[in-house]
Amino acid sequence: MIIILSSKATGKNKDEIVKRLDKSGYSVDISEGKERTLIGAIGTNLKNREEVMAQLMSLPYVEKVVPILKPYKRVSKEFREKSEIVVGGDLVIGGRDVVIMAGPCAVEGREPLIAVARLLKRAGVRVFRAGAYKPRTSPYSFQGYGEEGLKMLAEARDLTGMKIITEVMQARDVRRVAKYADVLQIGTRNMQNFNLLKECGKAGKPVMLKRGLASTIEEWLLAAEYIMSEGNPNVLLCERGIRTFETYTRNTLDLNAVAAAKDLSHLPVIVDPSHGTGRWELVTPMAKAAVAVGADGLMIEVHQNPEMAFSDGQQSLNMKHFRNLKSEVKPVAAALGRNLR
Repeated sequence: MIIILSSKATGKNKDEIVKRLDKSGYSVDISEGKERTLIGAIGTNLKNREEVMAQLMSLPYVEKVVPILKPYKRVSKEFREKSEIVVGGDLVIGGRDVVIMAGPCAVEGREPLIAVARLLKRAGVRVFRAGAYKPRTSPYSFQGYGEEGLKMLAEARDLTGMKIITEVMQARDVRRVAKYADVLQIGTRNMQNFNLLKECGKAGKPVMLKRGLASTIEEWLLAAEYIMSEGNPNVLLCERGIRTFETYTRNTLDLNAVAAAKDLSHLPVIVDPSHGTGRWELVTPMAKAAVAVGADGLMIEVHQNPEMAFSDGQQSLNMKHFRNLKSEVKPVAAALGRNLR
């Protein structure tokens, strides 16, 4: 439920409600606005919900009590109007800036990683992406460098100042990856790996949750609820395309889901047009479309020499194409009153 306090409510009044809710078995989230304070109360299988709501409504400093009807409670916009996720202490995702996350599909070695990181830093990128662990369809494909790759990513951050986002695949690896990364990424294959979701919820780092390749929007949001229910409010949603009957593109980038997620949830939404299309020539058009429908960020695969990439070269931009993407997307963001960063 959401408890809306009147403008005359005092700090003592707020504390009294929090104590009351805690005693009744609810977890509490407080949102301080300029004119109103909202208290979100989440409780499962509590038989006293109607009674608690009636008691709260009787308090003179409570303006309104609204039940949360969605199955995803903390993720719902009923719980909070908007979230801005702070990464590494100074980067805000979900605000006015549309943030670009860019880099190669995989960590391919120290020298090429540092080289592309420096190029992207000069191009204005603030979040560097690359996979140290690579989930691949074939067991014979390149699987990544593991912890050695994480150390290379950490060095790239030290040299460039960019934040690092990288994928974690198993619950047992969460602490290790969180030691090096600024943002943990949960890939499409693991969207409903509930043990992994819970561990990431306990890690104390922002988490980007990619939509499953055959998942509904509600399943995607409920997966985010698993992370948030463990005490981590810093979740980013990522639309990366779903599997349909179409074979010309790798996936079908579902921009409906971006608009829907922005309507249903307060969480920032990132779009990955690289995986969403699987074709480098389609990445820029779909990046423009993603920003037009409200995306808070873009995840773009960039490689110095895509034809030599260990994986996903066909959907990776070279530096020239990446700079063109930025120049074409920037006016779209500006038309919506946003900055491309």
